[in-house]
Amino acid sequence: MADKLKLAAAGLVIVAALALFYVLGDNSSLIRALIVVVGVVIAAGIALTSDSGRATWQFALATRTEVRKVIWPTRRETAQSTMVVILMVLVVGIYLWVLDALSFWAIYDLTLGLG
Repeated sequence: MADKLKLAAAGLVIVAALALFYVLGDNSSLIRALIVVVGVVIAAGIALTSDSGRATWQFALATRTEVRKVIWPTRRETAQSTMVVILMVLVVGIYLWVLDALSFWAIYDLTLGLG
């Protein structure tokens, strides 16, 4: 029950920050933006004290660890893969163009006699 109250409080803080953003429409945009940023930071702090907030934070840390384990392709591998993709797009495009031209010829010239 306490976790739900914490998440509801976090939501209310964000709603209040957004309401202040619009209520203070005559003030500086910088001040209004800072109010929203501070509201989001406070709401995140409140949300992170709940069980689901802590679980989300642990998931984010584990994700960062996993991203560091990724072996990224080198510049050469990326360039080669890009060239293969471009070549295949051209080959398939030409193949489909030939099929379209042949079917157009077969339908209009041979079948309908309009050619």
